[in-house]
Amino acid sequence: MRIRVLAYAKPTEDPEKVREAVLNVFNGEVVVVEEGKGYYRVEGFSNSRSSLNKMYNLVRAGQIAPAVRSYLLKNKRGNAITILLHKQAAYMGKISLIDSDRESPLGAIRIEIEHDNPYEIINWLAPEHRQKRRGTRSRP
Repeated sequence: MRIRVLAYAKPTEDPEKVREAVLNVFNGEVVVVEEGKGYYRVEGFSNSRSSLNKMYNLVRAGQIAPAVRSYLLKNKRGNAITILLHKQAAYMGKISLIDSDRESPLGAIRIEIEHDNPYEIINWLAPEHRQKRRGTRSRP
């Protein structure tokens, strides 16, 4: 398993706040690298599923597992899953899934997960929701 998290801080942003937004959804080492002209790259790497524990907990707290599952299935390509998160929502400790960088005015947090069996990650992060069937009673 390989996990990479990436976000950019624009000149108008505090790179430490972008780092904090990343750390709100990712348990792992995160570094801030100056790119020049006021831009910074905020990046984290991990080989452990446990680095996604914060995201796992936020998905459950927000009761958004069905939406997250659908998003993950839609964004699975081969053995890779790409997740884009709204940076400002992540800073506030919330999960807001987006389809492109343009949906977040300050750019997205990109999480790339590579796994031999990506369905294992999808089923762990956002298990399939099965509604209980109500029994039917026959009337006399």
